[in-house]
Amino acid sequence: MKARTKALHPWRAFFLCAGLWGGLMGFLVVSQVEAVDQSPMTEDEAAKLGEEFGVVVGEVDEEIQKELKLQRPQGVAVFEVIGNSRADYAGIKVRSVIKEIDKTEIKNMPEFGRAIKKAMKECNFTVGTYEPADPGDPVGWGVNFHFVGCKRD
Repeated sequence: MKARTKALHPWRAFFLCAGLWGGLMGFLVVSQVEAVDQSPMTEDEAAKLGEEFGVVVGEVDEEIQKELKLQRPQGVAVFEVIGNSRADYAGIKVRSVIKEIDKTEIKNMPEFGRAIKKAMKECNFTVGTYEPADPGDPVGWGVNFHFVGCKRD
């Protein structure tokens, strides 16, 4: 008795290989992102990276938490914006709280440091902040997204 094998149709073979390759690449990319996101970052390193970006930042204190009516002291508070920096050109304000960088939630200084380090390697990224109200603003505090463009020379 002769064994009979059935060959895969060329298109089926193509899609099977493409699916396996795509799954493997997706796994490798996710693994690489997780490894980068978990790299150690001290508060001092995060603060220095913040200064490179153009802000002096720290943990959200009780005063800022009350002023912005935050439920939890999450994110990083902006205590100073350095003139002519990427943060300054993007419109980041003093006493705002950075909550997100390029769709990455920021809860503390190490998360800020990892996210800003990664984002500053790119030409363009976004920063999401809670901000105090401007004088005369009837709406009050709010969430703003700032577009950070390429570094200017």
